[in-house]
Amino acid sequence: MYSRVKSMGHPIHPMLVSFPLGLLTTSVIFDIIHWITGNGYWSEIAFWMIAAGTIGGIMAAIVGTIDWMAVPSGTRAKRVGLWHGGGNYAILLLFVVSGLLRLSVPGNPSITAYVLSFLGAGLLGVTGWLGGELTLRMGIGVDEGANLNAPSTLSGLPANQEMVASDSVSSRPEVVG
Repeated sequence: MYSRVKSMGHPIHPMLVSFPLGLLTTSVIFDIIHWITGNGYWSEIAFWMIAAGTIGGIMAAIVGTIDWMAVPSGTRAKRVGLWHGGGNYAILLLFVVSGLLRLSVPGNPSITAYVLSFLGAGLLGVTGWLGGELTLRMGIGVDEGANLNAPSTLSGLPANQEMVASDSVSSRPEVVG
C-alpha cells in the first residue's frame, strides 16, 4: 500500500516520527537527571525538548492521518492504524499538558507534569510497536514488489523490476573462511 505523502518517492511519515520519538523520550531522561542531581537546568532542557517534540509530533500526526485515510476500510491495517494514530494523538495531548504545566516553572515542574511525560513516553513504546506492525508486517508505505535488488526510486522504475549487479565485487562468489 502506497503512502499518499511522499518526498522523492519515499513516505514522509516514517521520516518525521524519529524527531518526536527522540525528543520526547529524551525529555524524560533529562527529567530523571534533574531528580538525581537536583539541578533544575535539566528539566528546563526537558521543557524545550517537549516543545520541539510536540511540534514535530503534530507534523507527523497530520501526515500519518492523511496516509491512514488511504488504508482500505475493513482491514486489520485500518484498525491497527486507528490505535496507532489515536494513541499518538493521546500522547501528544499528554506532553502538551505537561509542557503547559511547566511553562511558568520549567526548572521545577510539578509532579503532575512529570507523571504526564512519563506516561506519554511509556505509551510511545506501544504506539511505536504498532507503527512497526503497520510498516514491517502489513507493508503500509512499502512499494509493491520491494526486493533486495529493486532500482532506486529516483529511476522511475517500479520496485519489482530487479536490477542486475553491475560491479564486479557484488558478482563474485562469497569467500567463507
